[in-house]
Formats: sequence, C-alpha cells, structure tokens
Amino acid sequence: MFGEDVLALDAATPAGASLIGVDLGTRTIGLAVSDARRCIASPLLTLARGKFTADVARMAEIAQARGAAGYVVGLPRNMDGSEGPRAQASRAFARRLAQVLDVPVALWDERLSTCAVERTLIAADASRKRRAELVDKMAAAYILQGALDRIGWAARAKDDERG
Repeated sequence: MFGEDVLALDAATPAGASLIGVDLGTRTIGLAVSDARRCIASPLLTLARGKFTADVARMAEIAQARGAAGYVVGLPRNMDGSEGPRAQASRAFARRLAQVLDVPVALWDERLSTCAVERTLIAADASRKRRAELVDKMAAAYILQGALDRIGWAARAKDDERG
C-alpha cells in the first residue's frame, strides 16, 4: 500500500503496531515513532543519509525494534499545493521504501513543519547547535502527529455515527 491516504495506512496495519514518521532531508532523515495506540508521536533519531539501500535497511531495523508496521513520509508541497523537486524526491523515496520493504507507506503534507519546529525550539531558547541536532527528528514527529490526529479524528467520527 502506497499513497496519500493515512486512513488506508491505518487499515492496512495491525492494531497495536506503531508507525514511523519520516522527515526526508537532503543530508539527513529524521525519524519519529508513535505509541502502540497511535495517539502520540515522539521524536526518535536523525540518520545521516547515505545510499538508499543502507538507509532503508537501517529504517527497517528501527521499525522492527519498535514494533512498527508502516511509515508516514512527509511530502514537502509548495504553499500553493504544487509539487517541486523535493516533493518529487520524497514521493520517489516513499514509493521505493514501500516496494523494497513491502510495508504500507503513506505520504503526509508537511508544509511548514520545519518552520513550526524551529519556532518551538527558539521559544524554548535552544541554541543554534541544539536546534540543528533536534529539528529533523522533531519535524518527523510533527508530521507523524498530524497523520495520527487524522486517524484519531476518523475513528471518533465513526464511533459517533454508531451512536
């Protein structure tokens, strides 16, 4: 399963399995993980990018260790909703990730995620060096949290319909 529907990702993964959030940069990959109930995203770590095969192997190890069954990859769209080269690269990476690992992968619009995280870190008076260390994995958590909120909202709406 590959696409932009996080509800399909949720349905395609077993209950009780966490999800991995991915903020794909040109030099780094920020990773975050959800709890088993898929309510809370937590920053995990930042990987230095290397070759695709090595990056995916490391991501698979981390997912297995965390009991994760799927990935939410940030899609950096332009403010007008169009997709530039970075979005195309993220889309290609996510598609290959789904194929190589044979796991569900969903894309999530990540417009302004890094800006929001930067503002939070500045408000927390983090030094420039500390912000550089944290921004990628925190952006991954921000991306994943957005997807988790969408999944949770859909579940609550479904419960409301049942009465």
